[in-house]
Amino acid sequence: MARRWSDLSASQRRTIVVVGLVETALKTAMAVDLKRRPAEQVRGPKWVWATATLVNSAGVIPVAYFLFGRVRR
Repeated sequence: MARRWSDLSASQRRTIVVVGLVETALKTAMAVDLKRRPAEQVRGPKWVWATATLVNSAGVIPVAYFLFGRVRR
């Protein structure tokens, strides 16, 4: 049975909100970086990174992008 927002404790609600904010910040930072960064400084096509972050909602793709997707100078 699905739980309702009102069934959650205050700490569970707070955790959900914080995780959502962190995920949104990571996705926004990734989108801004992808937009500004030249294609030759990105490992793989930029559209693949952008599409992957829209499909995957766990926040893993932005972290992977910042760790492995950018070419270091």
